[in-house]
Amino acid sequence: MEKIKMVTPLVEMDGDEMTRILWQMIKDQLILPFVDLKTEYYDLGLLHRNETQDQVTVDAANATRRLGVAVKCATITPNKQRMEEYPQLTQMWKSPNGTIRSILDGTVFRAPILIDSIHPVVKNWKKPITIARHAYGDVYKSVDLYTTEPGECTMTFKGQSGEEKTLLVQKVDGPAVWQGAHNKEKSIRSFARACFQYAIDTKQDLWFSTKDTIAKVYDGEFKKVFEEEFESYKAKFDELGITYFYTLIDDAVARVIRSQGGFIWACKNYDGDVMSDMVSTAFGSLAMMTSVLVSPDGTTEYEAAHGTVTKHYYKHLKGEQTSTNPMAVSYTHLRAHEMELRLVGSEMCIRDRAGPAGRPDRPGRLCRQAGGRLLRDPGRRHHDQGPGGPGGRGHPRHRRQQQRIHRRDPRPSGREAVKKGGREMNLLITATAGTMESNDIMVTLEPAQSGGIQISLTSNVLQQFGRQIEAVIRDTLTHYGIENAEVTAVDKGALDCTVRARVTAAIFRSAQSDAYEWEVK
Repeated sequence: MEKIKMVTPLVEMDGDEMTRILWQMIKDQLILPFVDLKTEYYDLGLLHRNETQDQVTVDAANATRRLGVAVKCATITPNKQRMEEYPQLTQMWKSPNGTIRSILDGTVFRAPILIDSIHPVVKNWKKPITIARHAYGDVYKSVDLYTTEPGECTMTFKGQSGEEKTLLVQKVDGPAVWQGAHNKEKSIRSFARACFQYAIDTKQDLWFSTKDTIAKVYDGEFKKVFEEEFESYKAKFDELGITYFYTLIDDAVARVIRSQGGFIWACKNYDGDVMSDMVSTAFGSLAMMTSVLVSPDGTTEYEAAHGTVTKHYYKHLKGEQTSTNPMAVSYTHLRAHEMELRLVGSEMCIRDRAGPAGRPDRPGRLCRQAGGRLLRDPGRRHHDQGPGGPGGRGHPRHRRQQQRIHRRDPRPSGREAVKKGGREMNLLITATAGTMESNDIMVTLEPAQSGGIQISLTSNVLQQFGRQIEAVIRDTLTHYGIENAEVTAVDKGALDCTVRARVTAAIFRSAQSDAYEWEVK
């Protein structure tokens, strides 16, 4: 069987302990037999991070920004106990996840993987609860200080203008411990926009919670930014019949426990870390939890929500038999490879795919042809291939994810690009195919007498996939000899095979023909 080809590598971040062993097993058994794997490898194991003074973590994050997609294994964040366990460590290195998330400045979406045979511990939970975790700042980017004598601590900000602002933190009469945390308004706004867009894509209510009654300025800024950003999304929320709801974090916890689920719960960094563990455990375990980091520019990092499974690792070292649930780690690999294959133009159909516009609550399954072969398009053409992928994709950094493009084919005919392969079809009426559901695309096709192929494309992943989606639309039209048409497409995360199927259906409906041709050549 011919392996699926990768053109652009993805970033692979190896980890620690039992998950590192599972990582290699999954690659050997589930990935390498089917995919001509290309990765840019970074060893984020604790000892190697120590050897590089944690530079390898920074390098891995920057590589992710450059290539667009990364897959990360669970890693150790050393504490006092780990310092004793690993005497080679020169310092108590910060969380690699914290470092990576600070550089990528994204939002972590976590949702349970539902299996019919596993029932939530909270009996009234009927639908998945998705945790949207802000992935920048707070305690994960904080600085700490221990003092031994009486005194006072102040916090001072020095502006570029020379203006200074100073606050008294506290006076103490003996030993004390101090912590300074921060966040950026730009990052908070990116977090808010990602949450609102995700709620629209998945048609779920959005809850947001802080403790602004106590942290009046810090948490108050989060609340204010969310209220401001919501104004741009309110009309769409109303149209879909979904709601945005704010409450205090303690009230939110009580409401979540009493709820039936089926909503997105947006949390600050630390709150999201804790609550995702609670939600995952209640639905089964951390081994049944998806986790994807999505940056404003579309950069995506997939990881398992759980840790390194230390207990099983120690058994493994003793030669004892272990049984570790690989679902989350396998899911991580599957999602990352799907994303990268989509970016470079290969076709790997995944049912119930996860991602920023997908459904992370259901296990994905490779769509297979008879005989167990992976369904792929061996004739996929790679358009304008550059160092960063299709179209020389270097991620633009200053555009919102939800975008619209209007492009007009300057050529008198599309036949020079793709030779007509099907019977010629004559467009007679305006026709539509598809839905506005996640993982689908709605295509409206209008006949035109001249002007070539005009495409108006809206997609929440336009930056990553816009050129590829448009190419699939053009190729499908050319396949049926269509040279003039107006196409309006609203993409909700559809794969190439779905885009091709919806365009084909619209063509036959417009031609008022039901003799569809679905064969895969």
